Amino acid sequence: MARMNASSPTAPGAAPRRPIALLPDTLISQIAAGEVVERPASVVKELLENALDAGGLAIEVRIEQGGSGRIVVSDDGCGIAPDQLALALTRHATSKIASLADLEQVASLGFRGEALASIASVARVRITSRTALASEASLLDSATGAIRPSPGTRGTRVEVIDLYGNTPARRKFLKSANVEAAQCVDAVRRVALAHPGTAFSVWIDERRVLHFVPGSPQERANAGLGEEYREAVRAMAVEAGPLRLTGILGLPSVSRARADRQFLYVNRRFVRDRLLGYAVRQAYADMMHGDRHAAWVLFLDLDASAVDVNVHPAKTEVRFRDAVGIRSFVYHAVEQTLRGGLAETSPLGLVAAERSEVTASSSAPAHRSRDLFQGAGRPLEPARPSPGQKWGGENYPMQFTPSPVAADPAATARIMGFLAPEPAAPPEVHESLPPLGHAIAQLHGIYILAQTVRGLVIVDMHAAHERLVYERLKHQFDREGLARQALLIPATFRADPIEVATVESEGELFERLGLELSVLGPAAIAVRSAPALLAQGDVAALAREVIAEVAEQGASRVIEERRDHLLAAMACRGAVRANRRLSLAEMDALLREMEVTPGADRCNHGRPTWFEISLADLDARFMRGR
Repeated sequence: MARMNASSPTAPGAAPRRPIALLPDTLISQIAAGEVVERPASVVKELLENALDAGGLAIEVRIEQGGSGRIVVSDDGCGIAPDQLALALTRHATSKIASLADLEQVASLGFRGEALASIASVARVRITSRTALASEASLLDSATGAIRPSPGTRGTRVEVIDLYGNTPARRKFLKSANVEAAQCVDAVRRVALAHPGTAFSVWIDERRVLHFVPGSPQERANAGLGEEYREAVRAMAVEAGPLRLTGILGLPSVSRARADRQFLYVNRRFVRDRLLGYAVRQAYADMMHGDRHAAWVLFLDLDASAVDVNVHPAKTEVRFRDAVGIRSFVYHAVEQTLRGGLAETSPLGLVAAERSEVTASSSAPAHRSRDLFQGAGRPLEPARPSPGQKWGGENYPMQFTPSPVAADPAATARIMGFLAPEPAAPPEVHESLPPLGHAIAQLHGIYILAQTVRGLVIVDMHAAHERLVYERLKHQFDREGLARQALLIPATFRADPIEVATVESEGELFERLGLELSVLGPAAIAVRSAPALLAQGDVAALAREVIAEVAEQGASRVIEERRDHLLAAMACRGAVRANRRLSLAEMDALLREMEVTPGADRCNHGRPTWFEISLADLDARFMRGR
């Protein structure tokens, strides 16, 4: 039997083939609306961007029936002249770009000329607008296409009625009215955070639910994150060549179960960029527990020609010409701001200034049990370049000073048990006690109890020491590789062929990680040197863990992306274990190093390492003075 042509209209099972023809403009707009107008919140976003591009300084949004019933966005911007109003609903009609050169350096929020036409294809749209020179406003109704005089003040009012009324299948995919209304409010919040000089009001079914007054960028950002972050943020302003990153970072102590307070902007445009979002999350990674999420409002500003915003009709995706360099810049800027900010604003850095105000008497003002982040709402000065390592590669030469670590190697050695402990007696209470006080006891082989000016500090010794070792490992690795200590007797272990092959091919990387490994045969590996900070632990288990990481991830990825993860795992294995008895001298050495190590309030997994109970809290527990 002769094989039938699949394109033939008589082919079995084949749909009838229509002739090629131009689609009607209405259908084209409805197809475009599928990407531009995903839900009512998409309509709000597009109308807000138009209002801001028009120079609006006071914008009002009204939502009815979750936005499917009615959306109204009003502004006090420049308005649209009557003779141009007819083009407002025409596809690809815009005042914002006129050439390819304009498209490659877009400075406005909108530029495609698709939004209003797409919205009008799935809803009825009424636009009332008046310029400063016009004697009256003009009204355009998409239902009739007619333009007529109308009362109205300067600016533009866009009313979207019965969204998806003529495409009911789309309406079935909407959530409840409350959910859609909440999405609309979030859309306003995202836009408002980037425009602090503009007032925004949102009304849901005649009830005002959001109101932003003009203010400073930090005031607007704080208002966007919520009241719980008002005193738990760190402001940042970091520059590197043509790049500038500003905004606020929520402190790890105030985290969330959902990632719903993360706002990232590129040239004041809200974006959902996986590359930059990952960089920020990685900067928080070793300061926050894995199942929690930080909050931030960050603005990345760079030359418009270095970023392509014409990637998706919704304009929330961008592409960078130097994506790797920008990611590196963002990561290091956020990480160093967090580390410097936490050290500067913690009680460990503030106690000296506060001592004149605090006494050791039980009649001192009551203080809640606090962590390292009290009083962290003050702004941070922009980072200053200093000798050290570059950020972001050759294109963005930013430098930073490595995080400080304790300068006394004997103290660290004593913590690890390398030296015999020195005797120490419980200290007297006086105002010159160090921030974390002096150790007075060890509880159940897990916790260190320390007496401070204010009361009692309780330290999880494993979690705290894990952070200290981790910071030292990072500091050494970034400078010249981990310092090694030769083992008197090499540690050997059985190995599979993959482990043997990994050791043979990646010897240079293992040496940089402080491990001297040699293959003894087809199924055995010897550890001849180990990282000096970890050499007293189970070096064979440590070596196997590192080999597995390198074999699974590859050497280049371990260095570029997995460095901190690997060093954190090494630190965890090398930290002092529960039920390890420490002398008072060893405990004091650990406390002193915590006081000079940024991030020492959290272990590498984001759990707290210490907290303080004030004398006032203890007095209240025992009802003293009542």
